[in-house]
Amino acid sequence: MTAKETITESPVGAAVRRFDLLAKSEYQSTSMLTDPPLSRASRIVAPPLPQVSGPTLDLAEVSLTLGRTTILDKVTFQVQPGSVHALVGPNGGGKSSLIKTLLGQMPHQGRLSLQWPGEPGTIGYVPQALEFDRGLPMTVDDFMAAMCQRRPAFLGLSKHYAAAIGEALERVGMQDKRKRRMGALSGGERQRVLLAQGLIPVPQLLVLDEPMSALDEAGIQVFERLLGDWRQSGITVLWIEHDLEAVGRLADRVTGLNRRVLFDATPKQALTPERLLTLFSTHPRSAA
Repeated sequence: MTAKETITESPVGAAVRRFDLLAKSEYQSTSMLTDPPLSRASRIVAPPLPQVSGPTLDLAEVSLTLGRTTILDKVTFQVQPGSVHALVGPNGGGKSSLIKTLLGQMPHQGRLSLQWPGEPGTIGYVPQALEFDRGLPMTVDDFMAAMCQRRPAFLGLSKHYAAAIGEALERVGMQDKRKRRMGALSGGERQRVLLAQGLIPVPQLLVLDEPMSALDEAGIQVFERLLGDWRQSGITVLWIEHDLEAVGRLADRVTGLNRRVLFDATPKQALTPERLLTLFSTHPRSAA
């Protein structure tokens, strides 16, 4: 059996074959602007985001060990300011642990630093999912108030945040569902609300943990448009994602992580069949 035949029959064969074809064409970070006509959800009209100066994120020899298990092994890479930087890899490869380390939720060895162009700014975070009691009588407005303001949510939206919350919900296509209970929303709609809360206040660094995992087609189109907005605004985006095709189209740079960094390059250079096979192997052979 040839090496190519082995690749196409592997668990990641579909992704490898897809990128074997895509490697012959140019990856365009702004391709979402030239795609076929999009749905109503993706044609949402919202004012431009304010211009910001995102920070540079530096990780140098970052390691994490829990008990006798090595979660991260001397992870080193840099996220450029104002770029969309994707982090890809297998389940259990340490991606979410790296995000928790960045957010100060897990101890680590090594150096992790943010180089702000001026005063330290705001970090936004969008989790992969929201766990809550769906029976709670909590509306979308209540949730946004609880996440974005100090005033108790049961007292209603603060005048200080009302306009920003309305704009954020409009940006993700959820303005007309503000009075719906969170428990009555679909998984994709709840994910859009999570995206909205990550925009208040407008962050300089935005951390996304698999934001496309629960989105339907219309929600994916909204997310792709948001990525373009964030890039144009100058926000630094660190984006964990399993959809390699989307990463190839939308990211400026890609880091492959399976406990350690196996590659760090542009999508065209990173998402090759050989590198993907190594990345998704149980025991990665060597860094590339």
